[in-house]
Amino acid sequence: MKKTSTRLADGRELVYYDLRDDTVRDAVDRRPLERTVTTSEVRRDPLLGDSVAIASHRQGRTYHPPADQCPLCPSDGERLSEIPDSSYDVVVFENRFPSLAGDSGRCEVVCFTSDHDASFADLSEEQARLVLDAWTDRTSELSHLPSVEQVFCFENRGAEIGVTLGHPHGQIYAYPFTTPRTALMLRSLAAHKDATGGENLFDAVLDEELAGERVVLESEEWVAFVPYAAHWPYEAHLYPKRRVPDLLGLDEAARTEFPKVYLELLRRFDRIFGETEPPTPYIAAWHQAPFGQLEEFEGVQRDDFALHLELFTIRRTSGKLKFLAGSESGMNVFINDVPPERAAERLREVASS
Repeated sequence: MKKTSTRLADGRELVYYDLRDDTVRDAVDRRPLERTVTTSEVRRDPLLGDSVAIASHRQGRTYHPPADQCPLCPSDGERLSEIPDSSYDVVVFENRFPSLAGDSGRCEVVCFTSDHDASFADLSEEQARLVLDAWTDRTSELSHLPSVEQVFCFENRGAEIGVTLGHPHGQIYAYPFTTPRTALMLRSLAAHKDATGGENLFDAVLDEELAGERVVLESEEWVAFVPYAAHWPYEAHLYPKRRVPDLLGLDEAARTEFPKVYLELLRRFDRIFGETEPPTPYIAAWHQAPFGQLEEFEGVQRDDFALHLELFTIRRTSGKLKFLAGSESGMNVFINDVPPERAAERLREVASS
Protein backbone atom coordinates (compact mmCIF):
# COMPACT_ATOMS: atom_id res chain seq x y z
CA MET A 1 0.00 0.00 0.00
CA LYS A 2 1.21 3.49 -0.88
CA LYS A 3 -0.23 6.45 1.02
CA THR A 4 -0.19 10.00 -0.39
CA SER A 5 -1.59 12.92 1.60
CA THR A 6 -2.56 16.21 -0.03
CA ARG A 7 -4.92 19.16 0.46
CA LEU A 8 -8.08 20.21 -1.36
CA ALA A 9 -8.65 23.79 -2.46
CA ASP A 10 -10.47 24.70 0.76
CA GLY A 11 -7.79 23.21 3.01
CA ARG A 12 -9.38 19.84 3.79
CA GLU A 13 -7.09 16.82 3.89
CA LEU A 14 -7.32 14.14 1.19
CA VAL A 15 -5.38 10.84 1.29
CA TYR A 16 -4.87 8.43 -1.61
CA TYR A 17 -4.30 4.74 -0.83
CA ASP A 18 -2.82 2.92 -3.81
CA LEU A 19 -2.10 -0.72 -4.58
CA ARG A 20 1.03 0.16 -6.60
CA ASP A 21 4.05 1.69 -4.86
CA ASP A 22 5.06 3.63 -7.98
CA THR A 23 1.77 5.55 -8.31
CA VAL A 24 2.27 9.34 -8.41
CA ARG A 25 -0.46 11.57 -6.98
CA ASP A 26 0.28 15.21 -7.82
CA ALA A 27 -3.04 16.44 -9.24
CA VAL A 28 -4.15 19.80 -7.85
CA ASP A 29 -7.69 20.68 -6.84
CA ARG A 30 -8.60 23.42 -9.37
CA ARG A 31 -11.99 24.30 -7.91
CA PRO A 32 -12.48 27.88 -6.60
CA LEU A 33 -13.54 26.74 -3.14
CA GLU A 34 -13.61 28.97 -0.09
CA ARG A 35 -12.38 27.52 3.19
CA THR A 36 -15.00 25.29 4.77
CA VAL A 37 -16.98 26.82 7.64
CA THR A 38 -18.91 24.50 9.93
CA THR A 39 -21.29 25.05 12.83
CA SER A 40 -20.97 21.66 14.46
CA GLU A 41 -21.73 21.57 18.18
CA VAL A 42 -22.12 18.66 20.59
CA ARG A 43 -24.81 19.03 23.24
CA ARG A 44 -25.34 16.61 26.12
CA ASP A 45 -28.86 15.49 27.04
CA PRO A 46 -29.10 15.92 30.86
CA LEU A 47 -31.86 13.30 31.20
CA LEU A 48 -30.52 10.53 28.98
CA GLY A 49 -26.84 11.31 29.45
CA ASP A 50 -26.10 10.95 25.73
CA SER A 51 -24.80 13.48 23.22
CA VAL A 52 -26.35 15.05 20.12
CA ALA A 53 -24.42 16.73 17.30
CA ILE A 54 -26.08 19.94 16.10
CA ALA A 55 -24.87 20.61 12.55
CA SER A 56 -27.16 23.03 10.70
CA HIS A 57 -24.69 23.53 7.84
CA ARG A 58 -25.48 20.00 6.63
CA GLN A 59 -28.84 21.19 5.29
CA GLY A 60 -26.98 22.40 2.21
CA ARG A 61 -25.08 19.19 1.45
CA THR A 62 -25.14 17.55 -1.98
CA TYR A 63 -28.36 15.59 -2.48
CA HIS A 64 -28.82 12.85 -5.11
CA PRO A 65 -26.84 14.45 -7.95
CA PRO A 66 -26.98 12.85 -11.42
CA ALA A 67 -24.23 10.32 -12.07
CA ASP A 68 -22.32 12.69 -14.36
CA GLN A 69 -22.09 15.21 -11.50
CA CYS A 70 -21.10 12.79 -8.74
CA PRO A 71 -18.58 14.48 -6.41
CA LEU A 72 -16.98 11.12 -5.52
CA CYS A 73 -16.01 10.14 -9.06
CA PRO A 74 -12.51 11.12 -10.24
CA SER A 75 -12.14 14.52 -11.91
CA ASP A 76 -12.40 14.34 -15.68
CA GLY A 77 -11.22 17.30 -17.77
CA GLU A 78 -13.25 20.32 -16.67
CA ARG A 79 -15.64 18.21 -14.61
CA LEU A 80 -14.04 18.73 -11.22
CA SER A 81 -14.94 16.66 -8.18
CA GLU A 82 -13.76 16.09 -4.62
CA ILE A 83 -10.99 13.87 -6.02
CA PRO A 84 -8.56 15.94 -8.14
CA ASP A 85 -6.95 12.98 -9.89
CA SER A 86 -8.40 11.18 -12.93
CA SER A 87 -8.39 7.79 -11.18
CA TYR A 88 -7.89 6.23 -7.76
CA ASP A 89 -7.89 2.93 -5.88
CA VAL A 90 -9.14 4.08 -2.45
CA VAL A 91 -9.32 7.67 -1.30
CA VAL A 92 -10.23 9.29 2.04
CA PHE A 93 -10.97 12.96 2.59
CA GLU A 94 -12.45 15.27 5.19
CA ASN A 95 -16.20 15.61 4.74
CA ARG A 96 -17.19 18.98 3.28
CA PHE A 97 -20.39 18.86 5.35
CA PRO A 98 -19.25 17.18 8.58
CA SER A 99 -21.49 16.28 11.51
CA LEU A 100 -18.45 16.66 13.76
CA ALA A 101 -15.60 19.16 13.33
CA GLY A 102 -12.85 20.90 15.29
CA ASP A 103 -13.17 20.35 19.04
CA SER A 104 -16.29 18.27 18.32
CA GLY A 105 -14.37 15.60 16.41
CA ARG A 106 -13.93 14.88 12.70
CA CYS A 107 -15.79 13.24 9.80
CA GLU A 108 -14.19 11.64 6.76
CA VAL A 109 -15.47 10.07 3.54
CA VAL A 110 -13.97 6.78 2.29
CA CYS A 111 -14.37 6.07 -1.45
CA PHE A 112 -13.96 2.33 -2.01
CA THR A 113 -13.44 2.48 -5.78
CA SER A 114 -13.52 4.96 -8.66
CA ASP A 115 -16.22 2.83 -10.36
CA HIS A 116 -19.47 4.73 -9.81
CA ASP A 117 -21.68 1.75 -10.61
CA ALA A 118 -19.95 -0.78 -8.36
CA SER A 119 -20.63 -1.76 -4.75
CA PHE A 120 -18.35 -3.04 -2.01
CA ALA A 121 -19.43 -6.57 -2.86
CA ASP A 122 -18.10 -6.06 -6.40
CA LEU A 123 -14.56 -5.36 -5.19
CA SER A 124 -11.75 -7.86 -5.67
CA GLU A 125 -10.15 -9.32 -2.56
CA GLU A 126 -7.10 -7.14 -3.23
CA GLN A 127 -9.26 -4.01 -3.33
CA ALA A 128 -11.17 -5.01 -0.19
CA ARG A 129 -7.86 -5.55 1.63
CA LEU A 130 -6.81 -2.04 0.61
CA VAL A 131 -10.01 -0.65 2.15
CA LEU A 132 -9.25 -2.56 5.35
CA ASP A 133 -5.75 -1.07 5.39
CA ALA A 134 -7.19 2.41 4.85
CA TRP A 135 -9.68 1.94 7.73
CA THR A 136 -6.82 0.80 9.93
CA ASP A 137 -4.57 3.69 9.00
CA ARG A 138 -7.32 6.26 9.54
CA THR A 139 -8.16 4.72 12.92
CA SER A 140 -4.53 5.15 13.93
CA GLU A 141 -4.26 8.71 12.63
CA LEU A 142 -7.54 9.93 14.09
CA SER A 143 -6.92 8.34 17.48
CA HIS A 144 -4.02 10.75 17.97
CA LEU A 145 -6.16 13.87 17.58
CA PRO A 146 -6.70 15.52 20.99
CA SER A 147 -10.45 15.90 20.40
CA VAL A 148 -11.04 12.24 19.51
CA GLU A 149 -12.06 9.49 21.92
CA GLN A 150 -13.63 6.89 19.61
CA VAL A 151 -13.24 6.06 15.89
CA PHE A 152 -16.18 4.61 13.97
CA CYS A 153 -15.78 3.26 10.41
CA PHE A 154 -19.04 2.46 8.66
CA GLU A 155 -20.91 2.17 5.37
CA ASN A 156 -24.48 3.24 4.65
CA ARG A 157 -25.70 1.57 1.45
CA GLY A 158 -28.95 2.36 -0.37
CA ALA A 159 -31.41 5.23 -0.67
CA GLU A 160 -33.66 3.47 1.87
CA ILE A 161 -30.94 4.01 4.48
CA GLY A 162 -30.76 7.71 3.61
CA VAL A 163 -27.69 7.68 1.35
CA THR A 164 -27.58 10.84 -0.77
CA LEU A 165 -24.64 9.86 -3.02
CA GLY A 166 -24.87 6.68 -5.09
CA HIS A 167 -21.11 6.18 -5.47
CA PRO A 168 -19.75 3.25 -3.37
CA HIS A 169 -18.38 4.89 -0.25
CA GLY A 170 -18.39 4.82 3.52
CA GLN A 171 -17.61 7.24 6.31
CA ILE A 172 -15.50 7.55 9.42
CA TYR A 173 -16.72 9.48 12.46
CA ALA A 174 -14.15 10.40 15.09
CA TYR A 175 -16.16 11.22 18.22
CA PRO A 176 -15.02 13.38 21.15
CA PHE A 177 -16.79 10.98 23.53
CA THR A 178 -17.55 7.29 23.98
CA THR A 179 -20.72 6.57 22.04
CA PRO A 180 -23.83 5.41 23.97
CA ARG A 181 -23.92 2.01 22.27
CA THR A 182 -20.30 1.32 23.15
CA ALA A 183 -20.87 2.52 26.70
CA LEU A 184 -23.68 -0.03 27.07
CA MET A 185 -21.34 -2.80 25.92
CA LEU A 186 -18.66 -1.67 28.35
CA ARG A 187 -21.11 -1.62 31.26
CA SER A 188 -22.30 -5.12 30.40
CA LEU A 189 -18.66 -6.19 30.07
CA ALA A 190 -17.83 -4.77 33.52
CA ALA A 191 -20.89 -6.34 35.17
CA HIS A 192 -20.20 -9.77 33.67
CA LYS A 193 -16.53 -9.63 34.63
CA ASP A 194 -17.48 -8.81 38.21
CA ALA A 195 -20.21 -11.45 38.43
CA THR A 196 -18.08 -14.27 37.02
CA GLY A 197 -14.78 -13.51 38.71
CA GLY A 198 -13.09 -12.23 35.57
CA GLU A 199 -14.71 -13.94 32.57
CA ASN A 200 -14.84 -11.87 29.38
CA LEU A 201 -18.39 -11.37 28.10
CA PHE A 202 -17.37 -11.09 24.44
CA ASP A 203 -15.53 -14.41 24.69
CA ALA A 204 -18.54 -16.03 26.34
CA VAL A 205 -20.92 -14.77 23.65
CA LEU A 206 -18.62 -15.91 20.85
CA ASP A 207 -18.18 -19.38 22.37
CA GLU A 208 -21.94 -19.77 22.72
CA GLU A 209 -22.62 -18.67 19.15
CA LEU A 210 -19.91 -20.94 17.74
CA ALA A 211 -21.59 -23.89 19.42
CA GLY A 212 -25.10 -22.93 18.28
CA GLU A 213 -27.33 -22.81 15.20
CA ARG A 214 -26.95 -19.18 14.18
CA VAL A 215 -23.48 -19.33 12.58
CA VAL A 216 -23.67 -18.06 9.00
CA LEU A 217 -20.10 -18.68 7.87
CA GLU A 218 -16.82 -19.57 9.55
CA SER A 219 -13.16 -19.59 8.55
CA GLU A 220 -9.88 -20.10 10.36
CA GLU A 221 -9.74 -16.47 11.52
CA TRP A 222 -13.33 -15.13 11.37
CA VAL A 223 -16.89 -16.11 12.23
CA ALA A 224 -20.17 -14.47 11.21
CA PHE A 225 -23.40 -15.21 13.06
CA VAL A 226 -26.87 -13.84 13.62
CA PRO A 227 -26.98 -12.78 17.29
CA TYR A 228 -29.41 -14.39 19.73
CA ALA A 229 -31.26 -11.11 20.30
CA ALA A 230 -30.93 -9.61 16.81
CA HIS A 231 -32.56 -6.19 16.58
CA TRP A 232 -32.98 -6.19 12.79
CA PRO A 233 -34.73 -8.64 10.42
CA TYR A 234 -31.42 -9.71 8.89
CA GLU A 235 -28.38 -8.91 11.01
CA ALA A 236 -24.97 -10.57 11.12
CA HIS A 237 -22.03 -9.92 13.42
CA LEU A 238 -18.53 -10.62 12.13
CA TYR A 239 -15.80 -11.32 14.72
CA PRO A 240 -12.14 -12.21 14.48
CA LYS A 241 -11.68 -15.41 16.48
CA ARG A 242 -8.76 -13.87 18.34
CA ARG A 243 -10.07 -10.99 20.45
CA VAL A 244 -8.50 -7.60 19.69
CA PRO A 245 -9.78 -4.14 20.75
CA ASP A 246 -9.55 -2.42 17.37
CA LEU A 247 -8.51 -2.72 13.73
CA LEU A 248 -4.90 -1.99 14.69
CA GLY A 249 -4.82 -5.23 16.66
CA LEU A 250 -5.56 -7.57 13.74
CA ASP A 251 -2.62 -9.77 12.80
CA GLU A 252 -1.61 -10.57 9.24
CA ALA A 253 -3.51 -13.86 9.15
CA ALA A 254 -6.78 -12.11 10.04
CA ARG A 255 -6.11 -9.26 7.58
CA THR A 256 -5.37 -11.68 4.77
CA GLU A 257 -8.52 -13.70 5.33
CA PHE A 258 -10.89 -10.78 5.96
CA PRO A 259 -11.60 -9.82 2.32
CA LYS A 260 -12.79 -13.27 1.28
CA VAL A 261 -15.06 -13.65 4.32
CA TYR A 262 -16.51 -10.15 4.25
CA LEU A 263 -17.16 -10.12 0.50
CA GLU A 264 -18.98 -13.45 0.78
CA LEU A 265 -21.12 -12.07 3.64
CA LEU A 266 -22.04 -8.96 1.62
CA ARG A 267 -22.88 -11.05 -1.44
CA ARG A 268 -25.18 -13.25 0.65
CA PHE A 269 -26.99 -10.13 1.88
CA ASP A 270 -27.60 -9.17 -1.74
CA ARG A 271 -29.18 -12.58 -2.39
CA ILE A 272 -31.50 -12.72 0.65
CA PHE A 273 -34.57 -11.46 -1.20
CA GLY A 274 -33.89 -12.98 -4.62
CA GLU A 275 -32.25 -11.85 -7.82
CA THR A 276 -35.19 -9.69 -8.95
CA GLU A 277 -35.09 -7.41 -5.90
CA PRO A 278 -33.09 -4.17 -5.89
CA PRO A 279 -29.73 -4.31 -4.07
CA THR A 280 -30.19 -4.88 -0.36
CA PRO A 281 -29.89 -1.65 1.66
CA TYR A 282 -27.62 -2.09 4.66
CA ILE A 283 -25.47 -0.53 7.33
CA ALA A 284 -22.05 -2.05 8.03
CA ALA A 285 -20.56 -0.78 11.29
CA TRP A 286 -17.17 -1.45 12.89
CA HIS A 287 -17.21 -1.43 16.69
CA GLN A 288 -13.83 -0.52 18.20
CA ALA A 289 -12.74 0.17 21.76
CA PRO A 290 -12.57 3.86 22.72
CA PHE A 291 -9.14 5.43 22.95
CA GLY A 292 -10.10 7.53 25.97
CA GLN A 293 -10.05 6.63 29.63
CA LEU A 294 -12.37 3.89 30.87
CA GLU A 295 -12.47 4.69 34.60
CA GLU A 296 -16.28 4.83 34.69
CA PHE A 297 -16.40 1.18 33.56
CA GLU A 298 -14.83 -0.29 36.67
CA GLY A 299 -12.39 -3.12 36.06
CA VAL A 300 -12.54 -2.92 32.25
CA GLN A 301 -9.40 -2.45 30.14
CA ARG A 302 -9.23 -1.61 26.42
CA ASP A 303 -8.05 -5.14 25.65
CA ASP A 304 -11.27 -6.53 27.15
CA PHE A 305 -13.25 -5.07 24.26
CA ALA A 306 -13.73 -7.16 21.12
CA LEU A 307 -13.50 -5.58 17.70
CA HIS A 308 -16.40 -6.67 15.52
CA LEU A 309 -18.48 -5.59 12.55
CA GLU A 310 -22.27 -5.46 12.64
CA LEU A 311 -24.05 -5.74 9.28
CA PHE A 312 -27.81 -5.32 9.03
CA THR A 313 -30.57 -4.40 6.60
CA ILE A 314 -33.79 -2.50 7.22
CA ARG A 315 -35.60 -4.63 4.59
CA ARG A 316 -37.71 -7.24 6.38
CA THR A 317 -39.13 -9.00 3.33
CA SER A 318 -39.49 -8.37 -0.40
CA GLY A 319 -40.73 -4.83 -0.98
CA LYS A 320 -41.16 -4.05 2.73
CA LEU A 321 -38.95 -2.10 5.13
CA LYS A 322 -38.57 -2.31 8.89
CA PHE A 323 -39.54 1.10 10.25
CA LEU A 324 -38.46 2.24 13.69
CA ALA A 325 -41.87 3.24 14.96
CA GLY A 326 -43.34 3.82 18.42
CA SER A 327 -41.64 1.11 20.48
CA GLU A 328 -38.25 1.38 18.77
CA SER A 329 -38.04 5.17 18.40
CA GLY A 330 -40.03 6.10 21.48
CA MET A 331 -38.69 3.55 23.97
CA ASN A 332 -35.67 1.95 22.22
CA VAL A 333 -37.33 -1.48 22.49
CA PHE A 334 -36.88 -3.30 19.19
CA ILE A 335 -39.46 -5.73 17.81
CA ASN A 336 -38.01 -8.16 15.26
CA ASP A 337 -40.33 -9.84 12.75
CA VAL A 338 -37.77 -12.46 11.65
CA PRO A 339 -36.56 -15.07 14.17
CA PRO A 340 -32.73 -14.93 14.31
CA GLU A 341 -32.51 -18.69 13.71
CA ARG A 342 -34.53 -18.34 10.49
CA ALA A 343 -32.41 -15.37 9.39
CA ALA A 344 -29.24 -17.42 9.89
CA GLU A 345 -30.75 -20.32 7.97
CA ARG A 346 -31.61 -18.01 5.07
CA LEU A 347 -28.09 -16.52 5.00
CA ARG A 348 -26.68 -20.06 4.82
CA GLU A 349 -29.09 -20.98 2.03
CA VAL A 350 -27.88 -18.20 -0.24
CA ALA A 351 -24.21 -19.17 -0.03
CA SER A 352 -22.39 -18.87 -3.35
CA SER A 353 -21.49 -22.14 -5.05
